[in-house]
Amino acid sequence: MNSMKGSKSKVLSLISTLNPLANPRGAKKLCELCEKPSYLQCTKCRVTFYCDSEHQQADWVGIHEKVCQLLIPIRTTVDFHSLQADRDNHCAQTLQRQEELIEISRAVAQKSLFEGKYQQSLPASQLSLRCAMNVYGPRALQLVPAYLLLAEANIGLGSLAQAEEYLSQAEWTVMKMPECSHTIRHQLHRNLGRLYAAKDNLEGALLHFANDVYYSCEEHGLENIVTCGGYFLMANVFTKQGKMDIANSLYTEVASTWHSHLTTLLDTHTQGSRMLPQLLDEAQQAEADQMLRAMLEIQESSPKQDAAQKVLVSHSLAMLWFLGGSLDKALDFGRQALQLSQLVPDHSLAEPIQILMQLAAERDQHPTNAS
Repeated sequence: MNSMKGSKSKVLSLISTLNPLANPRGAKKLCELCEKPSYLQCTKCRVTFYCDSEHQQADWVGIHEKVCQLLIPIRTTVDFHSLQADRDNHCAQTLQRQEELIEISRAVAQKSLFEGKYQQSLPASQLSLRCAMNVYGPRALQLVPAYLLLAEANIGLGSLAQAEEYLSQAEWTVMKMPECSHTIRHQLHRNLGRLYAAKDNLEGALLHFANDVYYSCEEHGLENIVTCGGYFLMANVFTKQGKMDIANSLYTEVASTWHSHLTTLLDTHTQGSRMLPQLLDEAQQAEADQMLRAMLEIQESSPKQDAAQKVLVSHSLAMLWFLGGSLDKALDFGRQALQLSQLVPDHSLAEPIQILMQLAAERDQHPTNAS
């Protein structure tokens, strides 16, 4: 509680009161989150405004802390008396920086969603949408990813009407663009499936998740971590329907796909390759942790537990956290996986688990050699 109060005090120290009457005639400073008249200003960038301290706090935690200084050149206007060449150069640089902001805010929002922090993801999603509109226009296909982020956040918050509105905008945009990529289509169907599942229209949800898997396969292939996200969501629906045989077969597919992917990453990492940061970003790590933990909880609560699947999932979590640098968690899941492996007739994973635990223990003792 004290740390939360300290964090809020720190944020509040970064704002100053703004008098709207002091603005130039015709210039309105609007709140970053709700676009209502603003009365507060961020003292670090001085180009971001808020209607109250609650919205400033939410924006700081959600995205502003990461992009505060990046906003200064974007939102600072060029002097009217500047040369045309200078104004053109500033405009080009602004567009480029806004494209960078789209990707940064999208990644931050996606990570928050995978972690279940739906409210926290909203400011980053809104910034991504705003920048995309500035760069590409109000009806461009490039706005769809931001619409989908906002829809997913609102589904998580239970604001289904708002989520449906964002999804309608996304779907209408996709329908008008026959050249739309398989990636965008699979993301759209995945979120439509989430919406239908939240409305308890389980058959409709399965239809959209099936389309999600189809487009994912077309883009990434059948045995891919992106595609298996659709399998996981389908399995959740089958679990709700009580069709556990189908659900467990899909969960096994998800566990196998992530285990194979993480094994490849671990091999790449231990061989000293520098490709790892591009192969496993924060959002993917959060997604993997969310799915794998959920499958482990489902197995532990099931009357018919599958020991082989539990070993696979526990070993995957151990590798995930080892690669993420959380050695305590890697060792905990490694011990769990090793113990469970004794219950499986085929002990083929026992040796890889032991090797991973040895690596984690050595790195824990010599953290300076972790690079």
